[in-house]
Amino acid sequence: MKGAISLFSGLALLALGAQADAADYVIKAGHGTQTTHPTHLALVKFAELMDQKTNGAVKVEIYPDRQLGEEREMVEGLQLGSVDMAVVSTGPLLAFVPQIGVIDLPFVFKDSAHAYKVLDGEVGQSLLQKMSAKGIVGMAWWENGWRHLTTKKPIHELSDMKGMKLRTMQNPVHIAAFKEVGASPIPMAWGEVFTSLGQGVIDAQENPITIIYSNSLWEVQKYVTLTGHVYGPHAVMVSETAWSRLPADIQGKMREAMTESTRYQREQSQRLEAEQLVKLQEKGMVIEKVDTTPFRTATAHIAETSKNIDPAMLKAIRAAGE
Repeated sequence: MKGAISLFSGLALLALGAQADAADYVIKAGHGTQTTHPTHLALVKFAELMDQKTNGAVKVEIYPDRQLGEEREMVEGLQLGSVDMAVVSTGPLLAFVPQIGVIDLPFVFKDSAHAYKVLDGEVGQSLLQKMSAKGIVGMAWWENGWRHLTTKKPIHELSDMKGMKLRTMQNPVHIAAFKEVGASPIPMAWGEVFTSLGQGVIDAQENPITIIYSNSLWEVQKYVTLTGHVYGPHAVMVSETAWSRLPADIQGKMREAMTESTRYQREQSQRLEAEQLVKLQEKGMVIEKVDTTPFRTATAHIAETSKNIDPAMLKAIRAAGE
């Protein structure tokens, strides 16, 4: 009997191994957010769609929370071919495609519908295409969300920003904007932020609600000020090395799955932002609104003084919001 059980167990393990190896192509996808973030949820959706559309020929393995490196390291991995797919914020991308800075300008988008129109249109697609010169296939723009301030002290007016040690992404447009409102911006990798807030190395940071919630920032910050100063997209990218290994029909199915996943990701982003704003209050954070007019005035000339801002692209963005 024991022999029969052992034989059965061995056959079962072989069957499982055969199923695991059934995929013709494995795509390792990394991102920097938690598993509760809409980007992770959308990657799970994307993996399911690719499995369905290719009858199991493509398996997407997901590595969340910077398991494949910090965001810039993942982009470099795409270039080297050591990372197949990555979803990252725009901050580190400016070192590779500087023109992306135009969509990082403060208050350049009126609302989410305006942002979607631009990113899914000629401007957004042109920026994705520019990645090809760096060995990267730009696939889509997902949503990280509207960026807001979290602080230890309340922000009631522009003068409250003076001298504030505020963590930013390694993004020259963001850094310039925060200098204009009187803060002392400190570029910092995301993996260092929570500890730095707790130890008082920095006073504040800025991020979308979904990032604030999924990283438990209520433990080290008291206030959320709803400035909505920048709309933050996530860029979905594939290594040219990995892309070139895929047959044309698989590439087509991948683009189909990406279109469906993009719609799903944005829906989840909007749903979670509304839900998690309430949850942050329940965790003890104070949610405050502020008149953004002084912030808009102080940063209005950033487009003129920042490098690599294409005037034609900026004009197209503004026209799309009229």
